[in-house]
Amino acid sequence: MFDTTKFVLREEYLSKIEKFIDRPIIKVLKGMRRVGKSVIIKLLIEKLIHQNVSIKNIVYINKESLEFEDIKNYKNLYIYVNSILKNKIGKKYIIIDEIQEIEEWEKAVSSFYSENTADIIISGSNAKLLSTELATLLSGRYVEINIYPLTFKEFLTFRNSVVDVEKEFKFFLRYGGLPGIHLLSFEDEAVFSYLNSILNTVIYKDIIIRNNIRNAVVLDRVIKYLFDNIGNITTAKKIADYYKSQRLRISVDTIINYIKFIETSLLIDRVQKYDIKGKKYFEFFEKVFLNDIGLRHGLIGYHEKDINCLLENVVYHELRVRGYKISIGVIGQLEIDFIAEKQNDKKYIQVCYNLSSNATIEREFGNLEKIRDNYNKIVISMDKFFPEERNGIRHLYLIDFLQSHQL
Repeated sequence: MFDTTKFVLREEYLSKIEKFIDRPIIKVLKGMRRVGKSVIIKLLIEKLIHQNVSIKNIVYINKESLEFEDIKNYKNLYIYVNSILKNKIGKKYIIIDEIQEIEEWEKAVSSFYSENTADIIISGSNAKLLSTELATLLSGRYVEINIYPLTFKEFLTFRNSVVDVEKEFKFFLRYGGLPGIHLLSFEDEAVFSYLNSILNTVIYKDIIIRNNIRNAVVLDRVIKYLFDNIGNITTAKKIADYYKSQRLRISVDTIINYIKFIETSLLIDRVQKYDIKGKKYFEFFEKVFLNDIGLRHGLIGYHEKDINCLLENVVYHELRVRGYKISIGVIGQLEIDFIAEKQNDKKYIQVCYNLSSNATIEREFGNLEKIRDNYNKIVISMDKFFPEERNGIRHLYLIDFLQSHQL
């Protein structure tokens, strides 16, 4: 059905999906465009065929292909699927890629589920894929599996015969983790042109068209501001004030809406600040991190001076892939880069480029020392030979952290 010989297996995602195959639950794959959802789906289909599932019992619809242009709404979808699967014997599968392009798709999927038509796997590039009123039709009937850009460990797998890991990390920091870059020569002109084409597609299809935005120039300004200020405290008023100083008036309400649209397209995540002593979230103060830092450099260029915020973004991404819920810690006037929580586990994490000065060491370790609980406290940096521990606080070399399974 597909030539998958050149695909690199992302076994972790396939394993997550396979746990729910042939179970009465809808599998929802969610991730930014070009993050690799389609390849994962094709590899899954190949596995099903190898397990003796008849290819005639698999309905695969890719809404990015003109082949399926006529499937515009839930009625078209319902008729098309039933025309193929009617009277088929054995295990049956409905697999729909970029399902958000089908109007009111939830109605058809809910019907397939209730009629036990087939096992259902869908994917989408929208954070609110299942937050509409119609999605309540599927409440309690689905599992959501987030698909992320490559981690550094996956990046090395895609690079295949890698010897110099530190050199590869520099490529990772510069070009990001979208799988498609590995089909190109690792040169700025080639990679950044490719990344810009992806960003333009996301902006046009998932933000401008979907939200009926008329002033694309203002949207572009807001995106550039967010990309240029990753890891910094960001508010709509702060952005409005900045552009006001540039003699461009953008209302706070417009900026709030645009940030929501950008977040929904899965370009960014917003991370709230949390008062560790007061045990409450700050309502208006948050930081922005990118799902893929390569897109940033395609848009505004790569700048060595931004190394600290880039490393923060890399650690944030890694923690999210590992399943942690992230917040920014505040203790008095001091800040903790990340509070990472998963089930009953919690970790406090500081990230910096290097620990070359006493002032930096005191800041990074000292902030953590002021937290009076027994959860793990960790400083992550690019220092390869810094002591592994200081006053009970662990230090990790960033590249070792990215290649390990444990934190």
